[in-house]
Amino acid sequence: MITAPSNTGLQQTTSYKVVLPFYIYAAISFVIACILLLLNTRALHLHYFHPQTLAITHIMALGWGTMIILGASHQLLPALIDGKLSSDLLAYLSFGFAAAGIPFLATGFYLFQTGWPMQTGAILVNAAIIFYLVNVVSSIYESKKCGVQAVFVATAAVWLFATVFFGLLLVFNFTRAWLPENSVEYLSLHAHMGIAGWFLLLVLGVASRLIPMFLISKYNDPKKLWWIYSLVNLALCGFILLKIYATPAIAYFLPAILIGIALIIFADYCRRAYRTRLRKQVDEQMKLSLLSVAFLLLPALCLFVVIAFMGKNQESGTILLYGYCIFFGWITAIILAMTFKTLPFIVWNKVYHDKAAKGKTPAPKELFSEKLFKWMKTFYLSGFGLFILGIILLNNIVLTAGAAALLLAALSYAGNVARIILHKPKSL
Repeated sequence: MITAPSNTGLQQTTSYKVVLPFYIYAAISFVIACILLLLNTRALHLHYFHPQTLAITHIMALGWGTMIILGASHQLLPALIDGKLSSDLLAYLSFGFAAAGIPFLATGFYLFQTGWPMQTGAILVNAAIIFYLVNVVSSIYESKKCGVQAVFVATAAVWLFATVFFGLLLVFNFTRAWLPENSVEYLSLHAHMGIAGWFLLLVLGVASRLIPMFLISKYNDPKKLWWIYSLVNLALCGFILLKIYATPAIAYFLPAILIGIALIIFADYCRRAYRTRLRKQVDEQMKLSLLSVAFLLLPALCLFVVIAFMGKNQESGTILLYGYCIFFGWITAIILAMTFKTLPFIVWNKVYHDKAAKGKTPAPKELFSEKLFKWMKTFYLSGFGLFILGIILLNNIVLTAGAAALLLAALSYAGNVARIILHKPKSL
């Protein structure tokens, strides 16, 4: 009899009804973002503050990255705190407000309607994140334990709220001049609170648990994780202060060094987990997960190029490449991989949890197509590489080819996600 792997640590303490809507919404958002990317490749020849570029960025950041992380964290947080999610209602409200707000915000950026559409979207997204933050903090407060990974998640949630609230100020600043400077001047602060405070901090914290878990490795070093946690937060706080009071080059350079040290420590953490693994055969999902760690080198390299060419004509193109490597590179790679390590188990529990004792059941990995996953991975890696080349060469033919391959990857991903979610129980 095949049952869910007991070593996954993904105990079903959160209802699949809470989690699955986030995965579905994220898959649809990824497809939409890739369609818009294919239709607007010429916008990438222009300034990074172009309306279409901003719309695609926010769909990737909120509709794709944030939504799927919100869903996954509702499922994973109970395992990290050895407790339960405080409120399913808050999770539903978080999804509902975000799902309604993101289209308003993205449409406002795409058409650059800085009035009610953009403002309504920003308000709804802020409400969604408040519900999420309250749920995370109250769940940890009510739990039996609070390890370093739970602290990563809670702190990332605080940074996420800071990011969207500052974004709300920037949106209203387009029409009401709430801030001393125009919104473009604050864009890097808003972006890096989200990139480093939300995405990086949460992904590092959760991945430090999931990577050893799925490799079946007992490696764990909380001391290293606390160093990583401290370095990332120190870098981000330092960036905010230096951005206000110091020269731009120093504001980027010193925090980048601290982030670099944190990433080196995390890479070593993953290396040690890999070397001490009990599962010698590493599946395609884990290979892509480990590759996503290496993908962090690309935006780091772009950042140092931005510092070197700060104030020159090359800066805008490099910033565009920097953002692309983060949202379509590192974040997308880790999501593409981890979706097919977590979602099959969630659906398996939904379908077979009460049937496992009655007969043989399929393994969670049998709920999705390995062949389609490999095609998705091929389309993704080829499209990602071609699009980078197109940005560097400013060649629209190469950009279009890269965007087309990324769209095929998104469609393959969405198809495999649908296959999992629509899985029907097999007769036992």
